[in-house]
Formats: sequence, C-alpha cells, structure tokens
Amino acid sequence: MYLNNIAQVRGDGYLWLAQERFRAAIGARGIVRHKEEGDRGTPAGLLALRRVLYRADRIAMPRCAVLTEPIARSDGWCDDPQHADYNRMIRVPHAGRHEALWRDDALYDVIGVLGWNDAPVMPGRGSAIFLHAARPDYAPTAGCIALAPDDLIAVLARGLTAIEVIAQ
Repeated sequence: MYLNNIAQVRGDGYLWLAQERFRAAIGARGIVRHKEEGDRGTPAGLLALRRVLYRADRIAMPRCAVLTEPIARSDGWCDDPQHADYNRMIRVPHAGRHEALWRDDALYDVIGVLGWNDAPVMPGRGSAIFLHAARPDYAPTAGCIALAPDDLIAVLARGLTAIEVIAQ
C-alpha cells in the first residue's frame, strides 16, 4: 500500500505515510479527477514533492528529502490562467492574479510545492497545490493538503517524496 516515502491521501481526512496516520485537510470539494482553477478540489494523482519553501524568520530550515529554500516578502504564486507565469512562483508586485506566500498567519510557514500541472503547465488546470499547515479546526482548503504544523515537519523529516491522492 505504501511505497518508499510516498504518502497516501483519500477523502477520509488522513494522510498515511508508512504505518503512520496524520489528520489532514483537503479541498472543500474533496478529491477531484478533473481539476480546474478555483474549483476548490484536491487533484487525484501522484503529486511529487518538488521542493519545500519556508519562513526563515519564523522557523528553522525543515529537514526533508528535497531542495529547501527560504521565501521572501516579495514571493508569490501566480494563479492567473491568462498570464504567462501561471502556476509558477513569482515576485510581487505582479501583473497577474496571484497569492502572497509571505502571510501574516502561519499557514505558509512551511510549503511543500506539489507537482501538479507543472510539466507542462496547462492554463486553467489548477495551480498552487501545496502541502502546508492546517488551520486549527482543519477547515477545508482551496485544494491543497494541510497538516498540523508539527505533523507537517514530521512528515517532511521522514523523507516524504510524493503524495498519492486517491479518488474513491
């Protein structure tokens, strides 16, 4: 059921890595087989962990199996399907619609960038699918996968390399 350092997520509210279970939040529409920008669904498929971004002013560099880099106040992610930078990290200010990665809350203190719609990028197929910290009540996300902050750090430290999101 579990291969190497690949976790599994189903619609039951948990992420499984090896024999460990971690409570997780997913998109408000659940797991979707056909992802579209803004649909609030978490895409089904094997999502490689591309890299980890973090707020160096708030936390130490997380231990993980992939490239790790600090974010800056000027970092953002383009979620504008009409812009050439769609589904890419950008610098703000930016002409296209985007979200800031440097947030006042702690949800993006650690961001696992998951490989969705990035090889190649197809306009409108969804952007910014991240592994990040959950809200205290595990409220649904806009499509990302979210864990408690300590669980997020623990999963990364265990060598996570991908998440298999399974639609049922």
